[in-house]
Amino acid sequence: MKKIIYLLLLLCPIVAHAQTIEGTIMHDGLEREYRLYVPAIYSGQTAVPLVLNFHGYGSNAFQQELYTSFNSVADTADFILVYPEGTLDATGSRHFNVGFANGSTVDDVGFTAALIDSLSAEYNIDQNRIYSTGMSNGGFMSFHLACNLSERIAAIASVTGSMTDLTLNGCNAQRPVPVMQIHGTQDPVVSYNGSSLSISMNELIAYWVNHNNCNPTPTIYNVPNTNTTDQCTAEYRVYRDGDAGVNVEFFHIEGGGHTWPDGLLDIGVTNRDINASDEVWKFFSKYDLNGTTITDVEENQAITDVLIYPNPANSQINIQRNISKEAPFELVSALGEIVFSGILQTSNETLDVSQLPTGVYFLKLENQTHKVLMINE
Repeated sequence: MKKIIYLLLLLCPIVAHAQTIEGTIMHDGLEREYRLYVPAIYSGQTAVPLVLNFHGYGSNAFQQELYTSFNSVADTADFILVYPEGTLDATGSRHFNVGFANGSTVDDVGFTAALIDSLSAEYNIDQNRIYSTGMSNGGFMSFHLACNLSERIAAIASVTGSMTDLTLNGCNAQRPVPVMQIHGTQDPVVSYNGSSLSISMNELIAYWVNHNNCNPTPTIYNVPNTNTTDQCTAEYRVYRDGDAGVNVEFFHIEGGGHTWPDGLLDIGVTNRDINASDEVWKFFSKYDLNGTTITDVEENQAITDVLIYPNPANSQINIQRNISKEAPFELVSALGEIVFSGILQTSNETLDVSQLPTGVYFLKLENQTHKVLMINE
């Protein structure tokens, strides 16, 4: 295995000792590449989760790492991130083989399993807490793993992805699989209403709600429209009470395009009311291979349904939860310093942050970490 280790000394003080590793493994006669992010907080003393983050069709691992800014979530939540690199198809485009009509015969399920094995041999990975997410083709790949590697993948989240007929017709998930989908109604690449490429969002959600035996009637939350210039709004639908306590969750982005909400770049109509990376981790952190990791339903809902706005913030941060149970919180600077802490008493509270300087902060609440951008004059 070849590796090149870069110390990310110039990116942000909080990750001064983090490592980004370019690695390769051999699988099925092919040398496969990946990028690995090990946050500074990782000590190796305790087992940590592993998150696979797959890029889109024609993209690559570096672009996915840059675009999704998922590393900053790992910095405070203490998990390892791997960005697998797809192979070139007949058109010269990097891809993961999920059944597109491109003649691919690459075994990406086997590659993923081998990659997990390779990383687990070198790092202290919690085998019950391995997750998959991705953009577009990477979202398709995450569903493909839910169907074909469910014994190892605890939960999946897809952003702008779906399932091909090959994945749907051959799906053989062996257990209830927690699923999150994030999709825009005006996606010009992976149609919300389905196409010859993929099934529709209605069919996708219905399939996993049925597989997991969830309540088919969702609880619906209107996400505060904190950014009125992004040309879209978000609705959060939660299908509860599935077997083993799993949910199917869906962020319906009205007017949204083929983009990662709150991604680094605007490559189309990009929702700025939610941060997809934060929401995906918040979802993952509730589950292991046995289903929900929290037995108390009230606590589960408290973690699931937290809205923090506006973001970016200036003079105040509003924290909205669906219950009023007391919950401690910390607001941490990019240097890792606690700049504000306390206990939330009610379901709706406001924090005065008018004295904090402009910068990136991390709000730690209910074992979750939410990135908040502060813009104060």
